[in-house]
Amino acid sequence: MSHDQPRDSSSESDHDHEPHGGIGQYVVVFICLCGLTALSFGVAISPIMKTPSIGWAVMMAISCAKAMLVILFFMHLLWEANWKYVLTIPAAMMSVFLVCMLVPDVGKRVDHYSQERWLHAAEPHQESPTAEVEVHHDEDASESEHDHHEK
Repeated sequence: MSHDQPRDSSSESDHDHEPHGGIGQYVVVFICLCGLTALSFGVAISPIMKTPSIGWAVMMAISCAKAMLVILFFMHLLWEANWKYVLTIPAAMMSVFLVCMLVPDVGKRVDHYSQERWLHAAEPHQESPTAEVEVHHDEDASESEHDHHEK
C-alpha cells in the first residue's frame, strides 16, 4: 500500500469521538457537584434532620442527583448510543425485583425464632427524649440510694 492512496475513512471514524462539550462543560458540572455537596452539608446541619425520614430522603435525592451528573458527564453516558438502555433497564428491574423479594424476609425474620435465639438476639434500639432518660437515671439513682440505706 503506497502513501499516495487515500485511507479508508470508515476505520478512522470508528476511533474518532464526537466532541463532548469541552472543558467548560466539565467545569460547570464540577461546580454543580460542589454546590450539591454544600447543599447536602447544609441539610445535614439544618433542622430538617430532626425528622430523620425527611432529612435522609432529601440527602438521598441530592446524592442521586450527584451520581446522575457523574454518570452522564464524566462517564460519557450522555453521548452513548441507545445500547446503554439495554444494559441499565434489565439491571434496574433485577434490583427492584431483589428488593421486593427480600423485604418480606427481613421483615418476618423474627417470627420463627426459638427461645434460645431470642436470648442471643440484639434488642431493638429505641430512641427516647433526653428528659425521660434523665428521669430514669434519677429514679435509678434514688433506688440505688434506697438500697444502700436498707443494707
